[in-house]
Amino acid sequence: MARAKKQIAKRAAAREDRSGDRVVATNRRARREYELIETFETGIVLQGSEVKSLRQGKAQLNEAYARVDDGELWLFQMHVPPWEFGTGVGAHDPDRKRKLLVHRAQIDELVGKTQQQSLTLIPVSVYFRDGRAKVQLALAKGRRLYDKRNVLKARDAELEARRAAKEVSRWVG
Repeated sequence: MARAKKQIAKRAAAREDRSGDRVVATNRRARREYELIETFETGIVLQGSEVKSLRQGKAQLNEAYARVDDGELWLFQMHVPPWEFGTGVGAHDPDRKRKLLVHRAQIDELVGKTQQQSLTLIPVSVYFRDGRAKVQLALAKGRRLYDKRNVLKARDAELEARRAAKEVSRWVG
């Protein structure tokens, strides 16, 4: 009887672990090269072998971007390598364009913002929420070289100030 209770508790703990968000890939260059104005969550249409490959944690967002074509939102240049056991008919094209699932009103809003303000749509991360693959998209404005330098200087200054405050608090208290 005790063994059965242990197994039930173990399964419940595993179920709780699966229910949380599991990040598959992040686009670290996006935060450095773009000023992220607004972020939002979208669904993504995938083939079966792509889901299997994503669950293994294999995806690259380095050069990826999103664009509205014919009233639909598409993700370009996201690389999802083929699943190692999916061959023949089950295999997929690693660099194909993937459809993003967003409400019509959001698409219309994005079209207006990207055309009027010269903003781009950049994927920030790919993750699983409740067993479904999601993409976090950001409405972003490209940074110039001097903007990047200013951001790095501000970040370094903040880090130094934090270190100094920590050092002072160590000697005072």
